[in-house]
Formats: sequence, C-alpha cells, structure tokens
Amino acid sequence: MDYEIVTLKEKKIMGLSLRTGNMDPEMGAKIGGLWQRLFGEGLFEAIPKKVSESSIGFYSDYAQGLAGEYDVTVGCEVSSTDNILKDMVVKVIPEGHYAKFVIIGDMVEAVQKAWSEIWAMDLKRTFTGDFEEYVSMQENGECEIHIYIAVK
Repeated sequence: MDYEIVTLKEKKIMGLSLRTGNMDPEMGAKIGGLWQRLFGEGLFEAIPKKVSESSIGFYSDYAQGLAGEYDVTVGCEVSSTDNILKDMVVKVIPEGHYAKFVIIGDMVEAVQKAWSEIWAMDLKRTFTGDFEEYVSMQENGECEIHIYIAVK
C-alpha cells in the first residue's frame, strides 16, 4: 500500500466523540453510529466556521498503542472554537509528520480494508492522533478518502 510522508499544521475539529478500541466487539457499530448521528440528525450542517465540507474521523488519546482504547471524534475542521455545539467536543489534530494514504472506494469497505493493511505495516507511529478525511464523493458513488497516520 503506497503512501507519502507529509507535514501538517495543527487542525481543530468539532464533532461527536466516544471511546472504544480495536478489541471492542462493538467498535464498528459504535463508530458507525457516530457517523449516522452526525449526518442523520443534521449536526454536520450545524457546525459553525467549517474550513471545508470535508468530514473527518479522528482517532486520539490512545492507550497502549493498537491494543488499547482510543477516542473517536467525527466532525470537521473549524476555523474557530468560540461556539461549541451541544453534545460536541473540540479536538486538536497535532502538527507533525504523517503517512498519507489516498483511498478511492466505498466509504466503509475501502476504509476498513485500508486500516487492516495499515495496522499490518511497520510504520513508526507516534499514536498522537490519526485521521481520515472524506474529501469528495464521485459520480459512481465512490469516495476519495485520505488517511493520515502520525509518524516519527
């Protein structure tokens, strides 16, 4: 699986959050439920000061690397955190170096497959925060997704 190393500036995201882990049998349902709530209840549209219309799934506050729990936040990058919506949180994607993967495909299946391959890779991860950015939907229903893994 190909990737490039990029340097990103800090990003602030606003969205819905929960704690889960790769060993949690309900992990997929929990994360899917967050996305459903964000878009199904019109919360994404209500987020103020969006930088773009791209949505972000951010994984942070890791405990014990891949074996532990982490926070999942789904939302978008914002230019200001002055007006945090009810039930939402603000998280900071740290400035740093990231392995950037570009995925084209089904929003669920392609991302799950990509993460399975990423977990098996020998990346020098920092576990300071990783994220998916859902960039665009194509006419054929496939989505362009960028996955960023924080690396040393």
